[in-house]
Amino acid sequence: MAINRPYGGPAELPSVVPLFPLEGALLLPRCQLPLNVFEPRYLAMIDDALKGERIIGIIQPVPALVTTASPALQGVGCLGRITEFAESGDGRYIITLTGVARFRLVEEVTAATLYRQARIGFAGYEDDFSPNFGAEAVDRGRLLKTLAAYLDANRLEADWESIKDAPNEALVNALAMMSPFGAREKQALLEASDLAARAEMLIAVTEMALARGPGGDSETPLQ
Repeated sequence: MAINRPYGGPAELPSVVPLFPLEGALLLPRCQLPLNVFEPRYLAMIDDALKGERIIGIIQPVPALVTTASPALQGVGCLGRITEFAESGDGRYIITLTGVARFRLVEEVTAATLYRQARIGFAGYEDDFSPNFGAEAVDRGRLLKTLAAYLDANRLEADWESIKDAPNEALVNALAMMSPFGAREKQALLEASDLAARAEMLIAVTEMALARGPGGDSETPLQ
């Protein structure tokens, strides 16, 4: 999705950003993530973000430490820009984030806010600012074949006309975000070196789920 404020590179983004830790959440560049925000600290975060660049960092907590009040975080997340905002009338915000670029968490910073903030960098993810970068290397045929097998095995349907019309970047990233796999798989998909690598990883975890049969989606062992 195109946004009103396109970013040409890391220099155009803040170096310190608010963090929204969400287990199992995956945001990728130029994809959309709808969120239902209700915790007071994150309502405050949205209020503050709307006053500035509308940028928020989506990042997963480390799975084993999710139960702690301030869990350790993964080393890589994705920046999103608030592109849709609505008040629910009962104290919640309904927002949509559009992915901008992946980031590396450099260090958390001491802040007076209720929510966490961190200094970030973009080393290794500069290509995220170039739409469709590496899309020609995706094995689209194999990806669609694997998707069809998964849908058939689980008696699910899909809008194949839309799938066939989708460019490779949109197809791979949308399938990765919508996939039913667990937090570890989602993190691995996020950190894939490029679009072709993400497609190959998506194929691999889907094939492993198929081998286990219907219902064997989450927490696929990753080597």
